[in-house]
Amino acid sequence: MTASATRGPSGLGARLSDKRVLVCVGAGGVGKTTTAAALALGLARRGGKVAVVTIDPAKRLASALGLAELPSEPQRIHPELFAEQGIAMEGELWAMMLDAKRTLDELIARLAPDERTREEILANPVYRELSSAVAGSHELSAIAKLYELHEEHDFDAIVLDTPPSRNALDFLDAPNRMLGFLEGRALQVFLGPSGLTARLFGRGTALVFAIFARVTGVDMLGELSRFFRSLSGVIDGFGERTRGVAALLRAPQTTFVIVTSPEVEPAREATFLADRLAEAEMPVGELIVNRVHPYGLQGLAASELAGLLAPALGEQLARRVAGNLADFDVLARRDRETIERLSEVLGEQGRQRPLVVPYLDEDVQDLLGLARIAEHLFD
Repeated sequence: MTASATRGPSGLGARLSDKRVLVCVGAGGVGKTTTAAALALGLARRGGKVAVVTIDPAKRLASALGLAELPSEPQRIHPELFAEQGIAMEGELWAMMLDAKRTLDELIARLAPDERTREEILANPVYRELSSAVAGSHELSAIAKLYELHEEHDFDAIVLDTPPSRNALDFLDAPNRMLGFLEGRALQVFLGPSGLTARLFGRGTALVFAIFARVTGVDMLGELSRFFRSLSGVIDGFGERTRGVAALLRAPQTTFVIVTSPEVEPAREATFLADRLAEAEMPVGELIVNRVHPYGLQGLAASELAGLLAPALGEQLARRVAGNLADFDVLARRDRETIERLSEVLGEQGRQRPLVVPYLDEDVQDLLGLARIAEHLFD
């Protein structure tokens, strides 16, 4: 199946023309980060000012974008880099890598009512552990950064790369979890006086905290209480941003792009994600299937193809070429069947057929490689 056979009637560019936020989700190892960059490049080539935000620290992507490393704030890819590789660029492409701790630190600095509160939060050991932890920090910082880029910058589109599949669902649920915490009773307990907090925890728990403090020298209950009391000055700002992102993720100008490959497990993950997004009433737009094998025996038997090639290649080489194509034919048939199954799922949900990117012989290493992927998606 060719890319042209899978495009929607109006083309991807037209379908994305009114979208300001594209959230790429999918299993790990399917080329999701590269696809996000290619989508951003394709939109920028059509005249938009576009930012791609990735969580992938791989230097290969930075090199492909012509950067020594991806910065933690949006940086424009210099127009001369496109010109050097013969790429027509009508708009602007910006790129950044999400730095979870820095994003949260900057948000605290922005929302804190005064310098003393800011220093108390940033110096608190509970905050330092929470902001440095891998689990959860990417989701929270992605919320903060997405809000900032959408509300405070003039990008025509923001393309957001997310963690692999199930973790991507954590990102989708993060705004609701955060609001539940900010508005919940547990936080109010910590915002109360420390003595009240200890009584509400109960004598047994308080005793455990007391022993912990004696052994380690760290008053954990006290640190928790101080942390949450100092946080009270920024809670309203957190809530405002969280509600804003929760609404943005369901807004008409947002679309979720599911990225997968034809292998069994990633394709299963794609179906799972499509169902979960539909249940959550999230606006899913496109499904992109990477690394598709388009060539095989084209309906011929290996012996037939060998016979057709023999006059030009000789019988021995013709048999070897036909045998090699027979191996690829197995993969090509699998890929066609996977795409058909995914098309059925999408058809039931009223969506476009998948967009197909063929298997590439080498990794994307420069802007020209990204541009080639963008051409498969947009042309």
